[in-house]
Amino acid sequence: MKLDYDYIICGGGISGLLLASKLSNDSHYKNKSILILDPDFPKKYNDRTLCFWDKKNSAWDSLLTSSWENVVFKNGIDEKSLDLNPLNYKMLSSISFYNYVNSIIKKNTNIHISNSKVSSFKDYNSYCLVETNERSFKSSKVFNSILDWNIIKKDTKYPLLIQHFEGWVIKTKHDFFDSKKATFMDFSIPQDSTTKFMYILPFSKNEALVEFTLFSQQVLNKEDYHLALSNYLGSSEITDYEIISKETGQIPMTCYPFFESNTKNILNIGSAGGWSKPSTGYTFKNIDRNTTKIVEFLKSENNFKKFLRKNRFWFYDLIFLDVLYYENHLGKQLFTDMFKKNDPKTIFKFLDNKSSFMEELKIMLSFPKIIFLSAVLKRIYKGL
Repeated sequence: MKLDYDYIICGGGISGLLLASKLSNDSHYKNKSILILDPDFPKKYNDRTLCFWDKKNSAWDSLLTSSWENVVFKNGIDEKSLDLNPLNYKMLSSISFYNYVNSIIKKNTNIHISNSKVSSFKDYNSYCLVETNERSFKSSKVFNSILDWNIIKKDTKYPLLIQHFEGWVIKTKHDFFDSKKATFMDFSIPQDSTTKFMYILPFSKNEALVEFTLFSQQVLNKEDYHLALSNYLGSSEITDYEIISKETGQIPMTCYPFFESNTKNILNIGSAGGWSKPSTGYTFKNIDRNTTKIVEFLKSENNFKKFLRKNRFWFYDLIFLDVLYYENHLGKQLFTDMFKKNDPKTIFKFLDNKSSFMEELKIMLSFPKIIFLSAVLKRIYKGL
């Protein structure tokens, strides 16, 4: 059977574009034909901020907006400065990312772009069929980065919290920010029985991204995000400022087993593949790691069902989300306990799925034992 392409990438977001660029940079795939399907390609504006922590000298440093060795955690009573050395907390603007990966993709004459909208895709074992609003395409492999929110919203086994946010890049008339420190989480704002916080990423003494973030079951009205940001800036005595740009977004926080939907020839990637860290929503580092794994995986394997498996970190996230879902008002206390009782380097190793079991045990003992033990027993009864 004649195929239209070797690989089809559904969605030209962060995961799809990064995968395409890594395939382009590997000579093993120089003869592979690739199609990217995305009605909004190419993206020409900054639609999100990519934050992650990594060693000081790493692959993305030349594109960073800024980075910080020190971050601050606040809960309204205490303020803790966290020294991340040898790590840095890093900020990468999406437009810098898009421009970089697109410059790589453009050089690959085997990559084709279609602004068609994907309507469905199916694995027929010997080939995959992708249907769009314009025509159908056949390929050997499909990489899907289009998240179907309906699937995870309807699922009753794995709770879904939504990390939703609005951020403003502001410029103040007078110097206000300490550009050497980022506010990682500020829980000093009213919680209203939910988990909500602010964070501040300063680029200079008078320019910063200020973002309002919530972990909850429902999103807010647009005006509520604006009011929260305005009130927070006012309470911080920041009244004379200009809004340079805005960003909004929603990230799924769920342990729904996306990988169980992978077939021999179809692999779900990005948030559609469960690559967003369930307990925090951080996604970029997982995308970076997993796209590298895909490039190596395809050199020796042919079955995407083997690509990902559950591990102990998935279980930790599941229990944490169970607690946060049913006891959403405890978010401030849980994060306070974790940062108050543990070394920040250990915490970030834990959040990066790179900690040892003993380190994980110490962090777990930081949390209210009865609440978490009850959550473990309920989850075992309900099933993993």
